[in-house]
Amino acid sequence: MSYKSEAYAKTAETVMKKFEKRGMTAFYCPTTEEAKEKILSLMEKGASITWGGTESMKEAGVMDAIRNGDYELIDRSTAKTPEEQRALYGKMVCADYFLTSTNAFTKDGELVNIDGAANRVACIAHGPAHVIVLASMNKMCADVDAAVKRIHTEACPPNAIRVGVETPCSTTGVCADCLSPGCICAQILVTRKSRIPGRIIVVLTEEPLGF
Repeated sequence: MSYKSEAYAKTAETVMKKFEKRGMTAFYCPTTEEAKEKILSLMEKGASITWGGTESMKEAGVMDAIRNGDYELIDRSTAKTPEEQRALYGKMVCADYFLTSTNAFTKDGELVNIDGAANRVACIAHGPAHVIVLASMNKMCADVDAAVKRIHTEACPPNAIRVGVETPCSTTGVCADCLSPGCICAQILVTRKSRIPGRIIVVLTEEPLGF
């Protein structure tokens, strides 16, 4: 084990206790493969599963495993009209599991996320029976202010490019604190506690994933 890996493991042990104090269950998996297997082990066969826009879950191979597994998939990308999108969203909020990453988390065990349409932050806050969060250790920040700064600097520009919106950051790669029509920073959610103990499950991993 490298010094960096050992440090991450010790840091994860510390921050997991913070998550637990806030009503969230937490696990640490050094590798992406271990993280994927842990996430799959948390969901029973036949469960209804949906997700927000999460590059981390995709990169870890979780999405492919679910599509090839014995689950009921609620895939928002299948909606072709606004009416279909609304109907699917009604199913998403009632799903057994909502899979997501987090844009950042603090050393005190808070999740920090910024959204445009807000379907992702809405499902983190309320709705699905369980929320499983996959987060790389490099997303840890000192506090909420540092987390928001990290998101604007490192996550929002590539996310804006990914979803194809016309914003200053998608053009320049630098946040302009914009209010443009395509702004993907419309909502900020700080999850400082889960009132339903264990509803939110955080899986931390050493290997960098997502933005």
